[in-house]
Amino acid sequence: MQIELLTPPSIIGICGGILNADFTTYQSRANPPHYAAATQSYCLDENTECIMEPLNDNTARAAAAEDGVWPAQRHSILDWLITDTRNERFIDNIFVEMCRRLSEAGVPVARATLHFRTHHPQWLGARILWRTGLTEAKITTFGYGVETTPQFQNSPVNVIYSGSEEVRQRLEGLPKDAEVNSLYLELSEDGLTDYVAWPIHHTFGKRHVVTFSSDRPGGFAEKDIAFLRDLLPALTLVSEIRLKNVMARTLLQTYVGPHASEQILAGATTRGSGVTVGAAIMICDLRDFTSISDLWPRDDVIELLNAYFDAICDPIQRHGGEILKFMGDGLLAIFPLSKPTACADLLQSIREGQAAMAALNAQNAGKGRPVLNYGVGVHVGDVMYGNIGSSKRLDFTVIGPAVNVASRLETLTKDIKRPVLLSKAFTEMAKCESELESLGSFPLRGLGEPVDIFALPAEDATQAG
Repeated sequence: MQIELLTPPSIIGICGGILNADFTTYQSRANPPHYAAATQSYCLDENTECIMEPLNDNTARAAAAEDGVWPAQRHSILDWLITDTRNERFIDNIFVEMCRRLSEAGVPVARATLHFRTHHPQWLGARILWRTGLTEAKITTFGYGVETTPQFQNSPVNVIYSGSEEVRQRLEGLPKDAEVNSLYLELSEDGLTDYVAWPIHHTFGKRHVVTFSSDRPGGFAEKDIAFLRDLLPALTLVSEIRLKNVMARTLLQTYVGPHASEQILAGATTRGSGVTVGAAIMICDLRDFTSISDLWPRDDVIELLNAYFDAICDPIQRHGGEILKFMGDGLLAIFPLSKPTACADLLQSIREGQAAMAALNAQNAGKGRPVLNYGVGVHVGDVMYGNIGSSKRLDFTVIGPAVNVASRLETLTKDIKRPVLLSKAFTEMAKCESELESLGSFPLRGLGEPVDIFALPAEDATQAG
């Protein structure tokens, strides 16, 4: 009796050859398939079920396919990887569970790592580590420059990244003075007996690395190696989907911010779509940047600009603000009022930014560089938060009268020589008027009525530029 094959052909090609007594059946047990033509049987150990190992015999496979029995069954770990992980968002969770299932199935995996490169502004890549007894992965990130270190250059991971298809090292009985990579000595001292590394081939030539280590005396048997190798195509598909999702999210967060990136990924991509939100708004601009950029070497200008943005932006992000855009040497940031402390957080980020800028200016003075002056305008109100732009090029940003007021206040800092100006509306919401200095009312371009303005007390007026 036959039953319908439900798995797509592309998946069938991945599934062939990893079989045991815990399997999905595509042919009725009442009419058992003839495996002999395409597989040979072996057992991981005497306490586990036998596994059907694929033969590298295309003729046998073709003959079996003609009989409609290839592949008739697949191993439960492979079945789980392909079908049951579809709703698991994070590759580290999948990797840990896969290793746990391998161990339970009798494959002597005691340690495993997955190495992948990212598109992150701070991190070149990351490593997911699992060891026996761990219920969750240990994730380590690696900054740019690690690829030039001797430790990485001589590592088996780099050998795989450089083009090799397999690295195998027996660890059992390895002398402490053996002339091998230090990783092998560390693993041997930890009681591991065998090590193997393979590439994970993603699309467009992207190459990542997976490694497995055993603690069983004698290390991995060849049937264990064959079993693990047969998992790689499925692990490749599963990992690529998750890593591409991570990279997409990382790139969006880098260029448009965390909240906007989630909105875009959720489908908010239609021009004009958006929501009205209450927010504390901060606009910051560097003074005399045009003259600096005209006179200084390009690399020095970029270094200076990045240092300035670090000083101002790190406190904003640390206190929950979202930097929506950089505008040359300026920036626009908001603190959504959905958080009760939004205004207080913005004010604290300004104070910490001032301290960081003072430290940066002291450092620049030691190098003979000029003092960097800047201005900040702060207001609060409702803004339209969403997609603005042409039909083919959009910007996820905020617009509205409240943004205009913050911009006018920033411009006013040049005239009244105070680096930070805050509207009365903001100070009332922040309940911080007693901490500030009232400067009176000032007319702002485009507004019918003058605006009451406050400044931080005891400020160094030279910072206003």
